[in-house]
Amino acid sequence: MNIGMTYDLRDDYLAAGYSEEATAEFDRPDTIAAIEDALRGMGHEVDRIGHVKNLVARLAAGDRWDLVFNIAEGLYGAGREAQVPALLEAYEVPCVFSDSLVLALTLHKGLTKRVIRDLGLPTADFAVVETVGDVANVELPYPLFCKPVAEGTGKGISAASKVGNPSELAGVCRRLLAEFRQPVLVETYLPGREFTVGIVGTGDAAECVGVMEIILNDRAEAAAYGYVNKEHYEELVRYEMVHGAMEQSAASLALACWRGLGCRDGGRIDLRADAAGRLCFMEVNPLAGLHPVRSDLPILAGRNGISYRELLRRMLDSAILRVGRGAAAATSMGARACA
Repeated sequence: MNIGMTYDLRDDYLAAGYSEEATAEFDRPDTIAAIEDALRGMGHEVDRIGHVKNLVARLAAGDRWDLVFNIAEGLYGAGREAQVPALLEAYEVPCVFSDSLVLALTLHKGLTKRVIRDLGLPTADFAVVETVGDVANVELPYPLFCKPVAEGTGKGISAASKVGNPSELAGVCRRLLAEFRQPVLVETYLPGREFTVGIVGTGDAAECVGVMEIILNDRAEAAAYGYVNKEHYEELVRYEMVHGAMEQSAASLALACWRGLGCRDGGRIDLRADAAGRLCFMEVNPLAGLHPVRSDLPILAGRNGISYRELLRRMLDSAILRVGRGAAAATSMGARACA
C-alpha cells in the first residue's frame, strides 16, 4: 500500500521564529522517522508529504495515495486540525484517524463538552469566556480552572490556571485571551485523580489499550498536567498503570465518549475525578502524540505490553478496515442506483 504522511515538523516552525510553547504540538524528526520505519516494517511504501501547504501542492500536481497517515495539527484557524482531512475528503483520498468534522469539533473544548453533556456523560460544569466582560456572567462555584479553548499539549495551563475568586478569574482570563487570542474554557475544578485512556479502533470495534494515572511529584507545577509538567515529565511526573475496577470504569467512560464523538482509529481520552471520586470527561485527543518514548499513548500502550509497531499496526488496520467497508458500501449503493 502507498501511504502518504502528513505532519507539522517542529523544527521548521522553530527555524521560522516560533517559540517552544507555540510549537509544542508539532512533531520532532524522530517521531516522523519512527512512524515511517514502523509503516515500512509492515511492508508499505511511505511518502512524506509534510504540512497542509505541501499537501495542497501535491494534490494540485496530481499526486494520490492509497491512504494518508495524518498527524498534522495545523497552525492557523479554529479548524486547523481539520484542514488536512478536509482537503483529502475533497479529493476522495482516505486518511487514518478522525475526519474533518470530528477534528473541527474536538479542537474546541467547550463545544466538545456540550456534546458530551448532551450524551448524558459526566463532565465538569463549565463556561466559555470570549471577552473579559464575560467573566461577570460566570456562575460556577470556586475553585475554577481556566485554559485556552482550542490548544493541546498543556499550552496555557499552569498552576495559575486554578483560581479561587472573581479577581483571580478575571486576571487569568485576561492574560489567556491576550496571549492565545481565543476564548477561555472555565470549568469547575476537579480535585481527584487524573487518568489518560488509550483507545484503538472505531465505533463498536474500538477498544481500550490501557489506562494510565498521571501523578505529579513534589517538584511539579501544582494542580494540573500542564505545559511545563508535560515538557519535563521525566523529572516532574510519575505514570502508573491502572487495573481492576478503576480501569474498567475509566475504559467504559472513555469508550462511551470516543464513540459518542465519532472518533476513529486511535487516540486518547483524558479523565479526572471530582470531589466524590466520580470520573469526569476532561478532553479528547483524536490526534494523539506518537513519539515512541515521550508521548502518552505509546507510553501507556508499551506499559500494557503493546509495542510501538503493534500500536501503529492496530490503528492502521482500523483505518484499512473502515475504508474497505466504505468502498464496499459505495459500490453497493451504486449498483442499486443502476438497477
